[in-house]
Amino acid sequence: MSNLFTVFLLLVSNAFVYRVCHASSYSRLASSGIDHHLHSPINEQPLAKIAIHKTVLALHKSASIRANPFLLGFKGEDTEWVNVDVEYPDPSEGDWVGVFSPATFNASDCSSEAGNWPETPYLCTAPIKYKFANHSTVDYVETGKATLSFRIINQRADFAFALFTGGLETPKLVAISDPISFANPKAPLYPRLAHGKAWDEMTVTWTSGYNIDEATPLVEWGWKGQNKKLSPAGTLTFTRGSMCGPPARTVGWRDPGFIHTSFLKELWPNTMYEYRMGHLLSNGSIIYSKTYTFKSSPYPGQDSLQRVIIFGDMGKAERDGSNEYANYQPGSLITTDQLVSDLDNYDIVFHIGDLPYANGFLSQWDQFTQQVEPISSVKPYMIASGNHERDFPNSGSFYDTPDSGGECGVPAETMYYVPADNRAKFWYSTDYGMFHFCIADSEHDWREGSEQYAWIEKCLASVDRQKQPWLIFAAHRVLGYSSNSWLANEGAFEEPMGRANLQKLWQKYKVDIALYGHVHNYERTCPIYQNQCVNSEISRYSGTVNGTIHVVVGGGGSHLSDFTEINTFWSLYKDQDWGFVKLTAFNHSSLLFEYKKSSDGLVYDNFTISRDYRDVLACVHDGCEPTTLAT
Repeated sequence: MSNLFTVFLLLVSNAFVYRVCHASSYSRLASSGIDHHLHSPINEQPLAKIAIHKTVLALHKSASIRANPFLLGFKGEDTEWVNVDVEYPDPSEGDWVGVFSPATFNASDCSSEAGNWPETPYLCTAPIKYKFANHSTVDYVETGKATLSFRIINQRADFAFALFTGGLETPKLVAISDPISFANPKAPLYPRLAHGKAWDEMTVTWTSGYNIDEATPLVEWGWKGQNKKLSPAGTLTFTRGSMCGPPARTVGWRDPGFIHTSFLKELWPNTMYEYRMGHLLSNGSIIYSKTYTFKSSPYPGQDSLQRVIIFGDMGKAERDGSNEYANYQPGSLITTDQLVSDLDNYDIVFHIGDLPYANGFLSQWDQFTQQVEPISSVKPYMIASGNHERDFPNSGSFYDTPDSGGECGVPAETMYYVPADNRAKFWYSTDYGMFHFCIADSEHDWREGSEQYAWIEKCLASVDRQKQPWLIFAAHRVLGYSSNSWLANEGAFEEPMGRANLQKLWQKYKVDIALYGHVHNYERTCPIYQNQCVNSEISRYSGTVNGTIHVVVGGGGSHLSDFTEINTFWSLYKDQDWGFVKLTAFNHSSLLFEYKKSSDGLVYDNFTISRDYRDVLACVHDGCEPTTLAT
């Protein structure tokens, strides 16, 4: 018997007591008799299907589970494939293998939120991923033998693999592997670039296992091929007590490590820089990441080719087939891989809400930052707050729903930097050359008279349209127009109270395009104001800005949303598929809008805007500057 078996038995025999809140919200599948190959509910976080608190200890002397290799990342890799061999003399269709980290997963505890259970749970921490034992071995039920391959990323702790029988609803733990680990589990990983508050500032945020009492975080950076300098970094983290409720506060909790942010300032415009994250140890040595590059932003108003990617609701997925994610966020990797393959053809990314859909299972934030790392390490990756990041009852969110799984915005606000005055209020503006972006927070009140409404008006009013002609508004929820079926059933074709409060600002300040996620499809409207198309053109717009074009671009990867059968006259193009928007500013007078499918990267909808500065200044309905008859 391994040491881990012994430790586990000792912990159980000492009758550790765990409590878990609202277990019904974690597990809603049928018992082990269900065919796990059938599609699961599309809105259900896969880890929430496991009733881990119901685990029964049933270690079997003839059962075994072995993982290979034991040491990962020996050459500095942050991702490794691990083979897991399973043997069990009494196999069944419901047997599954969970990946747990830290390896002593039984030793974690859940804070006692509320409610007492008739049985004391042996386990109260969810795995970071799982597969059914017959995932790739079709004769497992006959032979009792299976081999599984898991893709493991560095997450600051060791890993153990556990074999369960009894299905997801009534799991029985029958075998545990010896632990495996990365050579340096604390290594600096998964950089996320973002604009600072000034146009010539880039921030680098990353995750590590080093607290400031052990090592000093820093970034080494400079012009590509030239001497480098060091910049310090700040360090943040959060605790279980920072979570607002279950499962983030109970079975979904996992230590997030330490999140570091460094501010690279006084950048030269349009210049290639190299950087790497590091941690200065007490002995004077520095643990470095690999080297990355980025191109600094153009000067605001600079006339040059500038390209922007925008999408929402991408989620995350598992390249090894774990967690039955194929039905949860089926297009996530399709979009990710398309953007990675096209890195040379855009400059900045806006992911407007609903990032990993962790829904309170904190391990999934590491998984997401690793998935988008090929993008976020070399391009500014700007985010917005969505319902799956922020919303939770009695937490101050505008919507009183449990969509964040108890996260109430904390992981998103900590894991990603945005140039907001207060990251708990996730609205901000940023510039990229000829573009000015106003990124709203649809999960906080935006109605007239609110703090955010005043900020939105200030953001829209602050732009100098002679220098930055392209004014873009974005938010997660559809505050404008959508032909989505559930919004149509509500009768408004929008998030209630959205455009009723905001359309006069869009019109007054002549917003070119407003983009939204939340609805998982693509749709484009005519230039519109007060439910009336104000331009009969479809693809070539020119002259006066007399209405805003509204675009839903929530098909980043999550399960797709249906359109209503009602004919919405203002809708010019609909697509129920995964995709993203690309904006290309050629100069101050010419903008190209393209909608591309993630599957092939080809353009399926597009339009152009051609105009001069005087067209922006021109008087339009509810968008005129006051005048006087005085001379």
